[in-house]
Amino acid sequence: MQMRVLGLLLLVYTFNFIDRQIIGILAGPIKAELGLSDTELGLMGGLAFALFYSGLGIPIAIAADRMSRSRIIAISLGLWSLFTALCGFAMNFWQLFLARLGVGVGEAGGVAPSYSLIADYFPPEQRARALAVFSFGIPVGSALGVMLGGWVASTVDWRFAFIAVGLAGLLIVPVFKLGVPEPERGRFDPPAGDRPPVGRVLATVVGKPTFWFISLGASCSSMCGYGLMFWLPSYFGRSLGLGLAEIGLYMGAILFFGGIAGVWAGGWLGDRLGRANKRAYVLVPAAAFVVAVPLYAAGILQSSLALAFVLFLVPQALALMWLGPVINAVQGLVPPTMRATASACFLFVNNLLGIGAGTLFFGAVSDLYGSRFGAESLRYAILTGLGFYLLAAAFLWLASRRIDRDWHN
Repeated sequence: MQMRVLGLLLLVYTFNFIDRQIIGILAGPIKAELGLSDTELGLMGGLAFALFYSGLGIPIAIAADRMSRSRIIAISLGLWSLFTALCGFAMNFWQLFLARLGVGVGEAGGVAPSYSLIADYFPPEQRARALAVFSFGIPVGSALGVMLGGWVASTVDWRFAFIAVGLAGLLIVPVFKLGVPEPERGRFDPPAGDRPPVGRVLATVVGKPTFWFISLGASCSSMCGYGLMFWLPSYFGRSLGLGLAEIGLYMGAILFFGGIAGVWAGGWLGDRLGRANKRAYVLVPAAAFVVAVPLYAAGILQSSLALAFVLFLVPQALALMWLGPVINAVQGLVPPTMRATASACFLFVNNLLGIGAGTLFFGAVSDLYGSRFGAESLRYAILTGLGFYLLAAAFLWLASRRIDRDWHN
């Protein structure tokens, strides 16, 4: 039962990221057909999605702490898949912007309830690894998004790519609903009593300094991570001269192999070291971010495709090591009856800044650098954005100084 549920949650999360990231590989043909600037691409790829995705996440999670989480996830999957398909019918910037808003509305109900479900299907000593397996959806979905998107767009067109992945997500809805029963809440944890009022839940979550340090650290990492995932396909095309299908295979391999290794390593280290010292949940990813920066910079400055692949592969792994341990730490800050809401508050901060500002930042800086660097402006915009990983490490180090006091016992 555990593995089946985790597998279905992973499948849904994979489609979450296919639908979320496919727009990065399609940015080139969309820009050409609709006549968009890099700033407009950044708005459409980031802020359009993040506005409702972040804002609706908290009320949906509050409902998930009281209602069937599996039903909420199934409805959300159907909504975001429908709006992904509608992206293929957009004829201008605003139609595509509104369709991406709709994708964000749907995906708002997918992640926080999933975190809460995993915490009720797996005991504490297995949760970081289970959350890491669930988080495989990020590299797998991102890789499939760029690979399938690049192939479909180069053989048919970018519109068909949106329609195809949207319809595929709709087909999974009944499979998920039948395969994921609602578990007893908090069955592996001490009794938490009755469900507390919403005000007390929010006060508990936001009243812990560790929550804010973790959320801001994750936000800074996401600003860079989402920015890279969205803009690297355009960089590979503009600066390295790759075609759309080549970009899909090249970047897809980086995201898949680097991402899988990093997510699993983070979850394994989190479970292994976090049992003895909870500070490891935040210090392991902090160290990974610091090491990732010079490697990413070397990759961006490299003109050899083969060497750049290795230089991107390793920091891609390091940059995703935070997922298992950090998400587990957020779960550990509150009792079981508050976990979906705590996760949604974390995701609100992380995604509003990470997705909403990160993609826009890289695009705006690329336009700003255009007069000085010309066709290479995106390369230097990416180098500038790598500083967010260093900020992420600093915030997680601050979290390590409070996490023992703020942990829920």
